[in-house]
Amino acid sequence: MRSKSRLKADPEMVRRIVQVILAGLDRRRFPWVAESREASDAERNAAVIASAALIAMRRTETSRRSEEKNKQEGRVETSLLEAGFTKVPPRRSIRTVADAPGLGEFCRESTLGTRKADLIVRLWDQRIMPIECKVSNSSTNSVKRLNNDAAVKAKTWITDFGERHIVPTAVLSGVYKLHNLQDAQTRGLVLFWAHDLQKMIEWIELTR
Repeated sequence: MRSKSRLKADPEMVRRIVQVILAGLDRRRFPWVAESREASDAERNAAVIASAALIAMRRTETSRRSEEKNKQEGRVETSLLEAGFTKVPPRRSIRTVADAPGLGEFCRESTLGTRKADLIVRLWDQRIMPIECKVSNSSTNSVKRLNNDAAVKAKTWITDFGERHIVPTAVLSGVYKLHNLQDAQTRGLVLFWAHDLQKMIEWIELTR
C-alpha cells in the first residue's frame, strides 16, 4: 500500500497506478471511462446492475465452493474413521513432530509449522500427513487453489519438517489442468481425488 503523502509526492507513480486501473476496467460496463466523457444515466444504471449481478455471482460461487469443501473434509474424516483412525481435538499448534497427533490419530484444522492444514494425520509409520481439501470450479481457478496454495504449503512443510517426516497431500474435486497437477506433484504434493478416497485409504494402509 502507498501512503497518501507519498502518492502526492510522486506524480509518476500516480500515473502508473491509474494506467493499471484503467487497463483492468471492463470497457463494456464503463465505456465512458475509456472515452474520457461523462456517463449517461442509462449507462450508469446499466453498470450498477451489471456490477451487482457480477458480485452476486462471485458470492454464490464462493459459497458453493466453501460448502463443497466442508463436505469434502467430512468425507475424508469419515474415511479415516472407517479405516481405524481416531479423531482428536483440532486447532492445535504443531511446531515439532512430537506435537502432532499420535500414531493412528488425526485432527481437523490445525497449524502445522507456520501453515494451516485442513486435516493432519499421523500415519502408521509415524510420518505426518497434512491434508488440504481443494475444490476448483475452473481450470483457471485451480491454479490459485492448488499451485499457489496447497503446493506452496507442501514446500514449506517439507522444508520445516524434512522429506522423511512429512507427506503433504491434497484431496481434489472439480476441474484442473494436467500441467498444474504435474507441477504440484513435482513440488512434493501427493494428490488424491475426492470421488475415490478408497485409493487414499489403500495407500495409508501400506504405511502399517
